Amino acid sequence: METFIILSEKSWHKPLFESLKKNLSEYHWVLIDEKDQFSFDELEELKPGKIFIPHWSYIIPASIYEKFECVVFHETDLPYGRGGSPIQNLIARGLNHTKITALKAGKGLDTGPIYLKKDLNLNGTTKEIFLRCSEIIEEMIEEIIQEGMEPVPQKGDVVEFKRRKPEDGNLNDLSETGKVYDFIRMLDCEGYPPAYIENENFRFEFTRASLKSEKEIIADVRIIKK
Repeated sequence: METFIILSEKSWHKPLFESLKKNLSEYHWVLIDEKDQFSFDELEELKPGKIFIPHWSYIIPASIYEKFECVVFHETDLPYGRGGSPIQNLIARGLNHTKITALKAGKGLDTGPIYLKKDLNLNGTTKEIFLRCSEIIEEMIEEIIQEGMEPVPQKGDVVEFKRRKPEDGNLNDLSETGKVYDFIRMLDCEGYPPAYIENENFRFEFTRASLKSEKEIIADVRIIKK
């Protein structure tokens, strides 16, 4: 029985794992969701056919991606959008749609050959987008396995993204209501520092934004005394 691994530390990928295990029961599925579990020795014992990586915040060692076929899922239409914080960078640029790209991990950041791409809508909070991603990624994994896809080199103009920093969520300098709304929703997800404004006494962090009009947003706010 061939073994496939799902590698992700995010809680919303556990249902993805369970669904694959149920729908593709002819294979052996293993979920790795902790950094300590992801080791060369552990993988040598499992001997996976492929390692599917919906989300992983850590560097994948060359010893692993050179030995095992690692399939990364990146939320841009590569080679456009290589680099960190893809969803946040796309929304900050005013984009409403993108692609999820399945690519083979290698030495360069998001430079590997591509298996396939699927459309992704960028409406809603980042958490909602990730949940939408998970459903699409499941379809992509099934397609890669069942059709025996081989990746092909990337083509097109390269655009690189920089990983966004917590201070990039500062709303102080924004003047458009739509931009404020986008900044709040694109950081509204567990594990991400929320959009904020601050003064000398308090920090105001915003989540659950709703755009009511060109001049009005309703949102939850957490007020923190400095």
